[in-house]
Amino acid sequence: MNDLLTWQVAGARITKIPEQQSSGIPASSLFSQWNRQTASPVAERLKSSDIEMQTETLTLSTHSWLVERDGKFIIIDTASGNGKNRPGNPKFHQMKSDWLNALRSSGVTPEQVDAVVLTHLHVDHVGWNTIYCEGEWRPTFPNARYYFSAQEYAFYQHPQNVMQPSLGALEDSVVPVVASGQAVLLDEHAVEVFPGLRIHRTPGHSVDHLAFSMSRAGETALFWGDVAHNPLQVSLPQWSSGYCEFPDAALQSRLDMLNFAAETGALVFTTHFPDRSVGKVVSVKGQLCWQYA
Repeated sequence: MNDLLTWQVAGARITKIPEQQSSGIPASSLFSQWNRQTASPVAERLKSSDIEMQTETLTLSTHSWLVERDGKFIIIDTASGNGKNRPGNPKFHQMKSDWLNALRSSGVTPEQVDAVVLTHLHVDHVGWNTIYCEGEWRPTFPNARYYFSAQEYAFYQHPQNVMQPSLGALEDSVVPVVASGQAVLLDEHAVEVFPGLRIHRTPGHSVDHLAFSMSRAGETALFWGDVAHNPLQVSLPQWSSGYCEFPDAALQSRLDMLNFAAETGALVFTTHFPDRSVGKVVSVKGQLCWQYA
């Protein structure tokens, strides 16, 4: 694979590591607030193939971001993973994707990864944390530190707090990392993951969802995780996905990140927008809009 998408921003080289892209998803299954009349003018302005108004369907992607900066290799979110048992979630059940081959084709091996940074602990963001080896799940990146929220880890250890799509993810994709001694749990006082990677508290989609940004030479790269799932939400922030566990908080976090992106001119690296998956939040006649980069 030699057609990986790459951007240069804020002193970093950032590469999309794709896992899978799915089209034909009913818009009403993602957004309970779906309304064709409301969405149509926004979709027309976007002129994006990932929103099909005739069939009222959307396209979603799962992927990761490989960040090369100051001689370090950082992966932000690890998609869904291969061989994971997800019987109640067919989209991610026993997957056989080329994600790991895509990473290697970027010129980076698992052994070279210095850090894995997770926006949250849902099923499609933690999967490649581990691989199955000699009868057990082991960290995919043997020399990396894995950074994620201490509050999220504590919260999802209680089964009643785990939504059905993420059942099993903590056990096979997070607990083995903690057991290996490679986890760094970020508490409520943390303001940076490490120098140069700022934490933005964005709860709502999950209990302690985190976004991250890095800035240099007047440029900012923003990784906002699941603050938004689709470009429509940039103009319609009141629409929360059905996967947002705390919708009111998710709305506030989305507004915060949209304003931050617009004010800083950040290049936004999304987690579920399809195709290029990267763009900017711009103001058009007083309304915030998405513009693919």
